[in-house]
Amino acid sequence: MPSFDVVSEIDLQEVDNALNTTRKEIGTRYDFKGSKASIERKDHELILLAEDEYKLGQMLDLLAARLVRRGVDLKALDYGAVETVGGGLERQVVRLKAGIAAEVGKRMIKHLKDGKFKAQASIQGEQLRVSGKSRDELQAAIAALRAEDFGQPLQFTNFRD
Repeated sequence: MPSFDVVSEIDLQEVDNALNTTRKEIGTRYDFKGSKASIERKDHELILLAEDEYKLGQMLDLLAARLVRRGVDLKALDYGAVETVGGGLERQVVRLKAGIAAEVGKRMIKHLKDGKFKAQASIQGEQLRVSGKSRDELQAAIAALRAEDFGQPLQFTNFRD
C-alpha cells in the first residue's frame, strides 16, 4: 500500500548561516553603530536584543530577508511579544516551529476526510503518515495539503509505492 509522510522540519544550519550574515550586516550598518544590538540562537529560539522597537524591527527584517534567501520558510517563525529588560534594552523571542503539533495534525486529517480522498492518515509523533490504494490518490492528497494553509511549512517525505 503506497504511503508518504508529512513533516515540518527546519534546517538549523541554514538558520545559523542566516544569523551570521545578519550579525555581520548589523555590525556594518550606520544606524546600528555604537548600539547594543545582538541576536543569538538557543535550541529552537532566536533571542533578539536592541535598544528600541525600531531597531528590533530592522533586525527582524534583515533576518527574514536572509532566511528567505537561505530557503527557510517564514511560516516556521513564531514571533513573541516585545519585552523590556534591564539596561534600557528591548528583547523579543522568536520560536522556530519544528514538527507537526497534534492539533495541526488533526486539522490536516479533517481536511483530507472532508476532501473525500481515498487515503487514510494517522499521527505518528510529530509527523503525519498518509496511506492510500493508489499513487494518484496520494498525489491528489499532497496537492490538497499544499493548497491549504496550516500555519507552518510542510515537507512530503518517504514516498513509498
